[in-house]
Amino acid sequence: MSKMIFVNLPVKDVAKSTAFYEAIGFTRDPRFSNEMASAMQWSDTITLMILGHDFYSTFIPHKTIADSSKVNEVLLCLSFDSREAVDAITEKADASGGTADVREPQDMGFMYGRSFEDPDGHVFEPMFMDMEAAMAAFPDGPAHEPA
Repeated sequence: MSKMIFVNLPVKDVAKSTAFYEAIGFTRDPRFSNEMASAMQWSDTITLMILGHDFYSTFIPHKTIADSSKVNEVLLCLSFDSREAVDAITEKADASGGTADVREPQDMGFMYGRSFEDPDGHVFEPMFMDMEAAMAAFPDGPAHEPA
């Protein structure tokens, strides 16, 4: 079996969040979806599990769900094949109930990124990296300061 990742996100409204993620290009897997949760596939190995607060709470009964419209616990980066694809998903997110460019777009020449929030405030960073240009910019790898 391939290594996979399932990112579990608590949401206030499963149906609304499902529609948002479908609008920006995710595919709902009906085998693992119901009124409490939607399995939203990004690729063959990456799935967002959109879980209503009551259901999500069954996994972490000892902690309160963070209000992601006020605090941030995770930043999810999505890779794309072009700058245009980064722009397209960011604009789709904005048009579908999310918020585009919650921080300034970043253009480092070899890497280009934008950001958006979903309707619950979870932050995503779509990005494109020209690996050939990145390797030319950092032939010995990125410089790191000593710890």
